[in-house]
Amino acid sequence: MAKKVVATLKTGKGKEYSKVITMVKSPKTGAYSFKEQIVHNDHVKDAINEAKA
Repeated sequence: MAKKVVATLKTGKGKEYSKVITMVKSPKTGAYSFKEQIVHNDHVKDAINEAKA
């Protein structure tokens, strides 16, 4: 499935978007998980700052 998303991002208007992967720590177990988002290039820093909060 990831290949499909990456392939569609490389064509047409998909170049305006980026895939942001952030690492999130679970408050219950302390284990880390990864959260993936596809955001517009203008909002990449906002998505990263949102994940830190």
